[in-house]
Amino acid sequence: LLLSPPGPLADGVPPQHFSRGSHLSVYVGVFPAARARKTQVICLDNFFTGAKDNIKHLIGKPNFEVIRHDVVEPILLEVDQIYHLACPASPIHYKYNPVKTIKTSVLGTLNMLGMAKRVKARFLLSSTSEVYGDPLQHPQTEEYWGNVNPIGERACYDEGKRVAETLSFDYYREHGIEIRVARIFNTYGPKMSLDDGRVVSNFLAQALRGTPMTIYGDGKQTRSFQYISDLVAGLVALMDGDHTGPINIGNPGEFTMLELAEMIKEVVAPQLPPSVPAPTIVFKENTSDDPQKRKPDITKAKTLLKWEPKVALRDGLGRMIEDFKTRLGL
Repeated sequence: LLLSPPGPLADGVPPQHFSRGSHLSVYVGVFPAARARKTQVICLDNFFTGAKDNIKHLIGKPNFEVIRHDVVEPILLEVDQIYHLACPASPIHYKYNPVKTIKTSVLGTLNMLGMAKRVKARFLLSSTSEVYGDPLQHPQTEEYWGNVNPIGERACYDEGKRVAETLSFDYYREHGIEIRVARIFNTYGPKMSLDDGRVVSNFLAQALRGTPMTIYGDGKQTRSFQYISDLVAGLVALMDGDHTGPINIGNPGEFTMLELAEMIKEVVAPQLPPSVPAPTIVFKENTSDDPQKRKPDITKAKTLLKWEPKVALRDGLGRMIEDFKTRLGL
């Protein structure tokens, strides 16, 4: 996940990398180039939404270290690249403690930018498509300024990430920090919490448990879903490239919630044991400020980073189902 610049440092010390969020650090082993270049990974996590099981197979490896730490509090480390991935991203998590959520985006980003300034590290901010709010432009380009309710229930996350982008560019302009800003669209994959609260994991867990899949609203709202390996490749391409961003990292395939639910029914049903009923759908009242459409324009990512997603939704769901079945004991 965390790749170093080509070659050793001037003094021969292997490059050090600093990852915010152990939930993605599990993919460090996916990139053989990281091991070949002797990348050292330091992972910070307070495990509010992450799980230790996601990184247990990395513990003890000579190039991996994990520190239990809250990014809201300062920490002193010597690193070369900072992947700032911290912040609850599921509505049920960020609404649980909205003040803590915005502290993570504001104070946490300030702490990480301060570290980048002190040690002259390159800094990547994992921003979000939520900065576009309930968009009036479709699909969304990076030039779109968004349509966000600044006092709504989602504002702690939406506005927090907007402030984090502001801080990043202010440090870039004022202090010359090398920054990279990724606007990440809906992402799914193995090792997500079974009760994560986001739609793909919700639908899968409900279908596999034999409970109705819950659609909030009429199911006509759209999202675009990218598989985790595509996201990681996009982040690495952005970090190692020459472009500041912001750059959309997402899959432009667009699906309504009803289409997603029907696809999951088709994929899950043949794999259920006889004791588990076939997947069904139930409708409930929608939550406030839920965006009606979401689809990235990835022209910049394709042109500047030579990156585009490779995993189709149906294929990615198949991989994720195997992980969920194992953890549910099916």
